[in-house]
Amino acid sequence: MVFRDARLLPRRNVIQNVTLGLRGAGQDAGRKALEEVGLAGRETARPIQLSGGEQQRVALARSLVREPALLLADEPFGALDALTRIKMHDLLRQLCARHRPAVLLVTHDVDEAISLADRIPVLDQGRFVEDLQVDLLGRRRHGDPRFGAIRAQLLSRLGVDVDDRSAA
Repeated sequence: MVFRDARLLPRRNVIQNVTLGLRGAGQDAGRKALEEVGLAGRETARPIQLSGGEQQRVALARSLVREPALLLADEPFGALDALTRIKMHDLLRQLCARHRPAVLLVTHDVDEAISLADRIPVLDQGRFVEDLQVDLLGRRRHGDPRFGAIRAQLLSRLGVDVDDRSAA
């Protein structure tokens, strides 16, 4: 599971956080996972020495080091700045293509959902009110008219008048 904040143990270094609970070949798997998220060489760093994006990459490495069949992600990019968030979207896409877990991503960001998901179920007061398939191949661009159509549909379902937003 990957949370909104990295939830790293401050008294443990990066490799210890990634391999928490692993035995045997855990160190090798941890180093490989850190390399995949772009943090090779940072194994001995403490969480306080890392940026927010780096901490979130450690959390992502920790979640994938066990090769899960299901990755739960609860607003994993919500605390990141816009640029880091975009980079993390790309990283998540690459890692999911490589590791092939099913991913359940919780987000309140419509654009993030469209950018990352193949299917977007929408909850309203605990009930599913929309279940939208996202059939966009390759890298999803905001300027793509199909992206815009999906965005408008989702915002409308969420009670946002798209015409009023574009006039503002």
